[in-house]
Amino acid sequence: MSNQLQGKRIAILVDNGFEQVEMTEPRDALREAGAKTELVSPQKSKVKGWQHDHWGDEFPVEVQLSEADASKYDGLVLPGGVMNPDHLRQNTAAVDFVRAFVESGKPIAAICHGPWTLIEAGAVKNREMTSWPSLQTDLRNAGARWVDREVVADNGIVTSRKPDDLPAFNQKMIEEFREGVHDRRASSVSEQVGLGHA
Repeated sequence: MSNQLQGKRIAILVDNGFEQVEMTEPRDALREAGAKTELVSPQKSKVKGWQHDHWGDEFPVEVQLSEADASKYDGLVLPGGVMNPDHLRQNTAAVDFVRAFVESGKPIAAICHGPWTLIEAGAVKNREMTSWPSLQTDLRNAGARWVDREVVADNGIVTSRKPDDLPAFNQKMIEEFREGVHDRRASSVSEQVGLGHA
């Protein structure tokens, strides 16, 4: 997988309580493929992971969310854990950051509970997705077609269910990030607003 993503800059958006392995394994896979990764967080200097049923390690925040500019990145990773996306989906700056990737068509990879933030950013309607099973009703209610598969890719958005799916998730994520921008304009918020003014 070496150098497939050379020159690509990828944001990994997390808050405290992200499932640690769902950040570290995709990050390592991206780096091995030649990408530059940056841990983006609302936290000021360090952000804390979660390991199954207890707190994990602390990681340095490389870019504070308030300073992060989605236009400078080529893709976005949204790890799971329950607390992390629950905090992020209530954070306007985080939702706006994710929405900028959605509207620009840049690839996004979300695992486990990560799609919660995609719901808030208006990214799931009419899209085939998977997630941790407890999110299936939330995703369906937001208009997604939920399926129980280890990895699903739909027009540049990659989703998986759980840490066991990480090998398939990482492989598909790298494929989509290598492919680059996808045309999502038909369902973008800005185009819907434009139709309203027609």
